[in-house]
Amino acid sequence: MIPPALPGTKAAGLHGAPDPHGATPPGTPGRACETGAATAIFRPRPHIRRLFPFPARDGGPRRAGYTLVELVTVCAVMLTLAAVALPAASFTNKRIKEAELRSHLRTLRNAIDEHKRFSDVGLIPIEIGTDGYPGELDVLIEPIQLIGQADGSVRFLRRVPVDPMTGEAEWGLRSYQDEPDDRNWGGENVYDVFSLSEGVGLNRVPYREW
Repeated sequence: MIPPALPGTKAAGLHGAPDPHGATPPGTPGRACETGAATAIFRPRPHIRRLFPFPARDGGPRRAGYTLVELVTVCAVMLTLAAVALPAASFTNKRIKEAELRSHLRTLRNAIDEHKRFSDVGLIPIEIGTDGYPGELDVLIEPIQLIGQADGSVRFLRRVPVDPMTGEAEWGLRSYQDEPDDRNWGGENVYDVFSLSEGVGLNRVPYREW
């Protein structure tokens, strides 16, 4: 049963639909509701608008977003940049290690030459069969008593440096009697050192030949 219309208002159809006389049902958003005293405009509440951000085909602004093509393009660009950056990073890392290898080889060879110089001028005792060179690599890090000085000693290395190519403090040794390209140490003395790495440098020269 349809309730009678209130005094001063026009009757509305069933479920708030306008009646045949063209009356607007009260409470319709964005439309006027006629009463006997005044005309009020009903608008959607702000919290309801936030729940429905996309307007219903009324030509209003829509929320920005990315299409599938744009996402695929961005992923392809990022993969290309990564493919270019990884070889460059690897090249830089190898170049840094090679610089460390050159520095450590120079340090070891300078210490061997200094030991030889001290032996030649008679500042340190010479071991038999060593020709003034250190008998082993560890001799360079041990204090050696200076001849004629009771409290004097000399040490040519603080520690044996690490080979950056192998990560170990182990080096190939050559004696004065060995051939320049000989990899088997004769054991008489330590005349030269080389890397035990099987790698090849950026200059295409094996690290063993540096």
